[in-house]
Amino acid sequence: MRKKSVQSIEKITKSMKMVSAAKFARAERALKEAIAIGPSSTVATDKAGVEVDDAAENQLLIAVSSDRGLCGGIHSGICRNIRAHLAAQPDSVNTKLVLVGDRARGIMARTHTDSILVSAAGIGKGPPTFSEASEIAKEITNSGFEYGKGTLLYNHFKNAGSYNVTARAVVGASQLAASESLSNYEDIDDDGVMNYAEFNLANNIFYSMLQGAASEQSARMAAMENASSNAGEMIEKLQIQYNRTRQAVVTTELIEIISGAAALE
Repeated sequence: MRKKSVQSIEKITKSMKMVSAAKFARAERALKEAIAIGPSSTVATDKAGVEVDDAAENQLLIAVSSDRGLCGGIHSGICRNIRAHLAAQPDSVNTKLVLVGDRARGIMARTHTDSILVSAAGIGKGPPTFSEASEIAKEITNSGFEYGKGTLLYNHFKNAGSYNVTARAVVGASQLAASESLSNYEDIDDDGVMNYAEFNLANNIFYSMLQGAASEQSARMAAMENASSNAGEMIEKLQIQYNRTRQAVVTTELIEIISGAAALE
């Protein structure tokens, strides 16, 4: 019964690996098509000279994960970086959390419930869309929390077997309005700055979701491969144990039959 149970698990993990491989190919293709979003999302800090205030009293920390598990420690790695980031800050800093994905929210809600500003569920069931990122950016903007420094944490996809947690700087409307370099452009009013800040935030979140989706599927493929390999090894051990037990039972029965026949003689 144990062997049959493990065999069923092996079939499931192999099927999940095949599904993840198909989803990974789609996620990698979507990431390649939208790869230009990454540099364009940081043009305010890289080209326009908008500076991030590391000593700001109000700070925003956005973590991008998903709702789905069975992909190794990809989500817990994000949460470890959140805790390390919060532990390194002085007590005077007020940091609010935006948790994209139910996995990150479930982990961080145990210890930092009061710090959660916005959380989003239903992420990861399908390919990332810009409309989802726009809704999250809209919720952050409508929350009324003015932050002097924003940081976005996500899993940056390197290749099919490697990813790493990466931080991106996110600028708010107040930082853009205070930048002298933006005064070189005409017709920049408060509404324009607010709209650009929200659009730039949505771009950053969408790019991070694409990176996270590719990283998640590659991690799930590796996890399901390891699970299938472990199940195969367990099946071999259980098969050997079953054969030895059956052989012992047959040998015992033969001994009893021979002993009974000898006694009758």
